[in-house]
Amino acid sequence: MEICTEVQLASGPADVHGGRSADYRKIFAMQNKNTLFRFLITVAMISMVACSSGPQLDTPTYQLSAQDRETTDLADVTADALELSTQAGKQKLLVVFDIDNTLLAMEQGLGADQWYDWQKALNSADRCNPHNVGDRFAVQGALYFASAMRPTQQDAAGQVRSIQDHGIPVIALTSRGPEYRLQTFRELRRNGYSFVHSAIGPQGGYDGLFMPVQDGRFSRYEDGVFLTAGQHKGQMLLALLKKTGSAMPEIIVMIDDKQKNLNAIKETFSALDIPVHAWRYIGEDENVRNFDPVQANTQWESIEAPLRQIQEVLGPDNYDLTTAVLPAECQ
Repeated sequence: MEICTEVQLASGPADVHGGRSADYRKIFAMQNKNTLFRFLITVAMISMVACSSGPQLDTPTYQLSAQDRETTDLADVTADALELSTQAGKQKLLVVFDIDNTLLAMEQGLGADQWYDWQKALNSADRCNPHNVGDRFAVQGALYFASAMRPTQQDAAGQVRSIQDHGIPVIALTSRGPEYRLQTFRELRRNGYSFVHSAIGPQGGYDGLFMPVQDGRFSRYEDGVFLTAGQHKGQMLLALLKKTGSAMPEIIVMIDDKQKNLNAIKETFSALDIPVHAWRYIGEDENVRNFDPVQANTQWESIEAPLRQIQEVLGPDNYDLTTAVLPAECQ
């Protein structure tokens, strides 16, 4: 630490001699005093400049930069979020969780994200393939209704709560559409997840559907869960921040099992100079790789008729398989 000493100016002793020599001595003394005075003033000014240019008191600063990481353990995300909140401040941070294969996973391959991706590719390659279920959205809804889901890791809900308990804004951002709202909230609650008290925007979200971007698809934001209907997650999150009137975060922590969704968030917010800590959750990667389409097709064939019978009795409020058939040209 640099120490600045105080410079004191003191007058010399008074001349007690008289006469001409005394006068000369007075003149020389005055000149010496003036020289000394100027010297001491110069020293004092140099000292003041040196003090002012010395080390200053530390001010709170934090280094925030975009990062890409992978993890099999959501505890890594929790640690990252808590560290960032300490550096940047809780309300300057936003943590965003994907749902499927990040927080929740199907017990079976049928109806899982990997099943949906397989059906989407199948429909694009050969609409008349006998394994094509037709309207995959309708079938997905029925499978969400009939299937229980499990947490991706035993303490997954606890990890989310650890972030929420520190007062950090946390939401869920899913590619699921609003037609799967009831099934989604049922399984979130059953597995111990809630985003109500950590959500951004108005308490409870918004009643009904809204279109986040022009010429897009209808979405829904409720209790901290944003159902985006498969749209660009970066654009969706930005639209939600604008709709809710929330202050733009200084940094975003995003957790998703799909790199394309992480890229979408980074693409949108890098343009706004908002860094993103992008975490790809790989805890379900092995199950995705081991997906067996033949087994999934066999499972669907065994439960399609019972699901249609349930719909006949209970009505189409929970799901609607009336359009889940192959295109006319394939029949």
